[in-house]
Amino acid sequence: MARDTDKIEREIEAARNQLASTLDELSVRASPKRIVESTKQSLVSKLNEPPVKYTLVGVGAVVAVLVVRKIFS
Repeated sequence: MARDTDKIEREIEAARNQLASTLDELSVRASPKRIVESTKQSLVSKLNEPPVKYTLVGVGAVVAVLVVRKIFS
């Protein structure tokens, strides 16, 4: 009987340690600073892709032309 309780206690302790480790990982992953930084990196890499980059440059040029026309007309 003592062996069974010792084994159960070891299993409970191992489960607690694993749960604590999992909670630590989740707290790091769910950190607002980490989420913002990850989103920022993703957005910057997406904006640096040639199709997106050139499309944004084209849209910016069209908007600039329209604003200049509006100012001088």
